[in-house]
Amino acid sequence: MTPADLIRPEIQALSAYHVPDSAGLIKLDAMESPYPWPEALREDWLTTLREAALNRYPDPRGRGLQAALRAAMDIPPDMALLLGNGSDELIQMLALAVARPGRKVLSLDPGFVMYRMIALFAGMDYVGVALRTADFGLDLDATLAAIAREAPALTYIAYPNNPTGNLFDVAAIEQIIQASPGLVIVDEAYAPFTDRSFIPRVGEWPNLLVMRTVSKMGLAGLRLGYLAGPPDWLTEIDKVRLPYNINVLTQASATFALRHRDAWHAQTAAIREARAALFDALAALDGITPYPSEANFILARTAPGRAGAVFQGLLARGVLIKKLDGGHPLLADCLRITVGTPRENAALLQALEAAIGAA
Repeated sequence: MTPADLIRPEIQALSAYHVPDSAGLIKLDAMESPYPWPEALREDWLTTLREAALNRYPDPRGRGLQAALRAAMDIPPDMALLLGNGSDELIQMLALAVARPGRKVLSLDPGFVMYRMIALFAGMDYVGVALRTADFGLDLDATLAAIAREAPALTYIAYPNNPTGNLFDVAAIEQIIQASPGLVIVDEAYAPFTDRSFIPRVGEWPNLLVMRTVSKMGLAGLRLGYLAGPPDWLTEIDKVRLPYNINVLTQASATFALRHRDAWHAQTAAIREARAALFDALAALDGITPYPSEANFILARTAPGRAGAVFQGLLARGVLIKKLDGGHPLLADCLRITVGTPRENAALLQALEAAIGAA
């Protein structure tokens, strides 16, 4: 018996999720906050951690953390919450809860890769609907036709979208929710960087769930995601959650952070300001076309055939970004740049100008 004999063929055909080594580099590839834990809060936070009962299993549903999330995120009081070890675990729970032979997951492409990967992990079929070529907008007619044809059990809409950074039309999303026979999950991972949200509208449709994470607000290392929606749905999805999935230190740290959320709002505001300045600077460079973003990253297109050389040129100059060229036809010649601190952004721009000149 070998792996080839036992492992499912569709798993053998995949590549494991790759995380590049960033040691010694300016790290602008993974949409993390560039700012560390606020210094003014560190001692109080460490006191909280010292009091954590590491000898005991954590609260299985994170009741204190759920209360802090409700207070911080204005979640409707009659809606339920489900916590996950990052959004990835929530996507996995959703797939495990509904998977049957022939059932499908639908999303918009290019989009978050884990929608497709986890669908395949769970033995479901994945249906991708291409965005519009010109502006990465949502093609409503094509999406509604795919929903009618495929009857997906799960439909994911990233809002704003990763990796394009744009928000889709609200009226179009409303039509998708109304037309969908299964659940529609609006993924608001980048909510801290936009003023638009479906959180206040959870409960307006019986099949709408909203998924978020604390990763992008500066707490990526905690690995905490949450799903909001009607209690009857989340009660069923909760049955596939592994016991004690949110550890003691994450619960304590996230609860503490949410009670001091003004510090993270200040960091988010700084990133939004830096995003605008970085966009203008990228637009001024010859050979780079940035796309407007409502997230903490900017998608940029290089001259035809130059994305690989520019990426390697940046790497040689100590800057790591994400090369998207080759991942999807609509992303040909594209790079994705996380918004860093003003100093990191300045270093990026200097390296980028040199890399373009050498490409």
